[in-house]
Amino acid sequence: MSTGHLSIDLNAIAANWQALNAITSCETAAVVKANGYGLGADIVAKCLASAGARKFFVATAEEGATLRQAFGESIEINIFSGHMAGDTQLIRSYGLIPMLNSIEQVTLHLESLPGHPFGIQLDTGMNRLGLEWDAWAAVAELTLSQNPTLVMSHLACADEVDHPMNAYQLDMFHQMTDGITVPRSLAATGGILLGDAYHFDLCRPGVGLYGGEPFDQAQSVVTLDVPIIQTRDLEMGEVVGYGNTWQAERPSKIATVSAGYADGLIRSMSGRAMFWHEQTPCSLVGRVSMDLITVDVTDLPTVPDRLTLLGPQQTVDDLARKTDTIGYEILTSLGARYARHYSGA
Repeated sequence: MSTGHLSIDLNAIAANWQALNAITSCETAAVVKANGYGLGADIVAKCLASAGARKFFVATAEEGATLRQAFGESIEINIFSGHMAGDTQLIRSYGLIPMLNSIEQVTLHLESLPGHPFGIQLDTGMNRLGLEWDAWAAVAELTLSQNPTLVMSHLACADEVDHPMNAYQLDMFHQMTDGITVPRSLAATGGILLGDAYHFDLCRPGVGLYGGEPFDQAQSVVTLDVPIIQTRDLEMGEVVGYGNTWQAERPSKIATVSAGYADGLIRSMSGRAMFWHEQTPCSLVGRVSMDLITVDVTDLPTVPDRLTLLGPQQTVDDLARKTDTIGYEILTSLGARYARHYSGA
């Protein structure tokens, strides 16, 4: 097989959801946007539903429709982007619940789908999505009279426990919502770990379900093995890859593996990332190209059939740190060409 092999441990995803759920005394939903963080939203959602999740969040109405078609009617599907122009038919047909983000979205939803469930998203300081203070004041009485399913906001700096923005947004959320009877939600994975004060009525873990930080106790979910196509022996001074960016400083054995930026292995990994064979690290040398990566396997006693990029030796966040990105990008970039194998659940 000339494609990489991506193994996804559904038992680990379920265990991560259960562990985060156990931290709270409120309901715990699950975020499966971006195709379940790149791992397959339909399969991941079924696993999480078996673990106990009943409410799910995705980014767009199109994602929600795809999930509904795969899953059926037994779960609640919420849409972070709200009710956009052109979404009305999808929201109606697939029973989706938009989190309305603006006065324009409130107007569109109440006029086009009267009586259809909706939630409200508030902006408590992130300046990304949601109704700001004045807009919320203008429509709060109207929207609350229509019995929204949820009023939510999103924390900007929850990954940093001591960041002052956390307390600021918590205070803003209280000021904007205290006294309402609608269920409230502020915390994703990082917010859950900040403690009970951030939990309210519903928590929405995302990256922590998939083994990502800041949930340090998460079980590892993905393993990525890539096959070696060819090896060659280099003399000291020979160069490798586009631009001749790596030059051998000793006699070296170089393996060419079948993966590249078309498979989500971003170019910033060039010259920085490590592959592994069992417990031996092997440096990525030269540039990542579209379909191929070159790796220094000189220190291996024998050349294996494949090398491991993600697994027990190196998590998505370990790899992200080496390439100046975050685990979210590593996960959601994992390409469609990998042969995917699901275990457990």
